[in-house]
Amino acid sequence: MSLTVKTAVASAVLLLAAGAAQADITAYTSQSSYLSAAGTTGVDSFDDLDIEPYDGPLVRSAGDYSYELSAGPESIEVWGASDDGSDFWATPGWSGDGLTFTLSGPVNGAGGFFFGSDLFGFSTPLEAITITATDINGGTLSYTIEAPEVNSFVGFVSDVQLASLFVKGSEPGVFTTANDLHLSVSAVPEPSTYAMMLAGLGLAGFAARRQRKS
Repeated sequence: MSLTVKTAVASAVLLLAAGAAQADITAYTSQSSYLSAAGTTGVDSFDDLDIEPYDGPLVRSAGDYSYELSAGPESIEVWGASDDGSDFWATPGWSGDGLTFTLSGPVNGAGGFFFGSDLFGFSTPLEAITITATDINGGTLSYTIEAPEVNSFVGFVSDVQLASLFVKGSEPGVFTTANDLHLSVSAVPEPSTYAMMLAGLGLAGFAARRQRKS
């Protein structure tokens, strides 16, 4: 490969790397808008839990996508909670603790319903709850739901693989609670990724044509 073509290919690689470094995480505040932006999605309903403690971290899956659910820092216990005994949720064993969803595999989207529950596992008012998404490059985005209810949804879609979600309520005595965890993979590359790929290929092709003519 000539020096000119090598230079063009290297420039294309650098262009793609620069785009990856500027990857974005976007928050969606409704289930429908999240599903429209995300790709193939699996859901963990937590309906296999009961109102009892489970020592975390729990290895679980949302469809085809696996993850670990952990609570802390005061207690490693994860509890089931429910209003009606049929639709179960996940909550930590200590009201001051948060929930961490550690993701694995090529997951680019994650979200769910986030709210508060009381000592007996029933949904209860909460001042606010904050959900933070972190990608594999260390980028983060947080979204706070004011006065969340059982139907309060937040989802994140990232240009690169997501590493975790962390959920934490703001009010002492109220338990951070999650339901229907959504995990998604990108359906297709982002338009910006296509543009960078085409630009890189165009540079390489232009250099190759010039090399053949010289």
